[in-house]
Amino acid sequence: MTTQSNHLLSDAQIQRFILDGYITVQTDAIPETHGRIYDEIETVFDSEGNVGNNILPRVPRIQQVFDQPVVRGALTSLLGPDYIMNPHRHCHLNPPGSSGQSWHKDCYVFDHNIRHPRFQWVLAFYYPQDTTIDMGPSGVIPRMQNYKTISDPNPEETREPGYAICGDAGIVTLMHFDSWHRANPNVSDNKRYMLKFQFTRLREPEGPTWNHRDEVWTPPEDDANPAVSADVWKWMRGETVNGRSEATGDVKEEGLFDEDECVRINTAYALANDRTSIPLLVDAMRRETLASIEDTTAKTADNAHGTNPTPGAAARALSTMGAAAIHPLLEALEDDHWWVRAMAADVLARMGPAARAAVFILVEKVGDEHWWVRRNALEALRSIGADSGEVMPAVFRAVKDPDYRVRRNAALLLCNVGEKGDPAVDDLVDVLGDENRYNRFYAGLALRRIGTRRARKALIDELFTARWCAVTTADDLY
Repeated sequence: MTTQSNHLLSDAQIQRFILDGYITVQTDAIPETHGRIYDEIETVFDSEGNVGNNILPRVPRIQQVFDQPVVRGALTSLLGPDYIMNPHRHCHLNPPGSSGQSWHKDCYVFDHNIRHPRFQWVLAFYYPQDTTIDMGPSGVIPRMQNYKTISDPNPEETREPGYAICGDAGIVTLMHFDSWHRANPNVSDNKRYMLKFQFTRLREPEGPTWNHRDEVWTPPEDDANPAVSADVWKWMRGETVNGRSEATGDVKEEGLFDEDECVRINTAYALANDRTSIPLLVDAMRRETLASIEDTTAKTADNAHGTNPTPGAAARALSTMGAAAIHPLLEALEDDHWWVRAMAADVLARMGPAARAAVFILVEKVGDEHWWVRRNALEALRSIGADSGEVMPAVFRAVKDPDYRVRRNAALLLCNVGEKGDPAVDDLVDVLGDENRYNRFYAGLALRRIGTRRARKALIDELFTARWCAVTTADDLY
């Protein structure tokens, strides 16, 4: 690990992130940098408007913030040392007089990730100016990141208490990607800029990547879902689960379909302590999955673009059970309904290396008739770390898949296989011209990480052709 240990998070900070869904760090005292960033953003907005994903190449100084040791240390602690910055980034202007937003969850830049407590992505919110409560800061609802619903997305009706993220210029808040958040109303006379970036891990945790001291953690009594918190802690520590056998006591099975989402979650995770409950949980997963088919692509507050549904409680709990649940999940991979197959593949993906026994069936599912199954099968193979000779031909074919989400996840898998990915170089070069802007990025990342001479040449040639000039504007063309 290259990040100095004194910039990594502590056990207490990791636990706070698991509980609350966010943590804030303060960059070093470089006020002149934040001031310059603010001024440069002002210039861009005045002359060009919001430039979307191009805010970083238009204001390259922003990279200095995310290169700060305290930020790199926090990201390394949460996502591992080889985390990446996603190419989607956005500068949010909250002007004076704004009414703010409703509570919502973000989409995963139009990829169809299924939400889960075992987080793969985090959001980063950065303020280039001092931000007070009257300026309309970003708000978050702590401890609700694992919930599909809240009392009401309308802030006037929401019963869950929100927290306004205020602070000096240079604070960076790292947030669980599934956290409920919003922009608050700006009742001041000042503009409030917030730069939102996204970061993701490339590999499943193999061990703690923070300043880890104490293996055992018991979530506090006020944690409404302590079993979920404990599972995320163990997963981040790289613990391999091969099926528990603890008694479930007086857990009532009907709680799996209770009207209260908290009851459903706690029931499912309690049942997951006993491997004899696996058939019950798999059946519940199928029922809840089929019941959610209309919600799968519905544009709701937790699924704003109809791309990132929240799985049922049984599906989430099954992911904690490891190898003991593999066989019935393989049967679910053969279900007649594509959404059940896709959910089963996602559960295996959340298991990571513990699902290695599913590799050969997952390779078959890379050829499934439905793109969402193919996409999730590739994600599962990546999280398992599968890169054998039996796996790679299916991955190479997937780089040319007709669906952009499948191509993207094939490229992501190739980011982790090194020179074994060289046979895909020509097809990855084609993806550099993909219709989907994010696929172009992941194809370039895959070429960079494959690292063969052929891959490097293809990438450098593309970068020289597509080179962006940060100082060229409509007022200064050459």
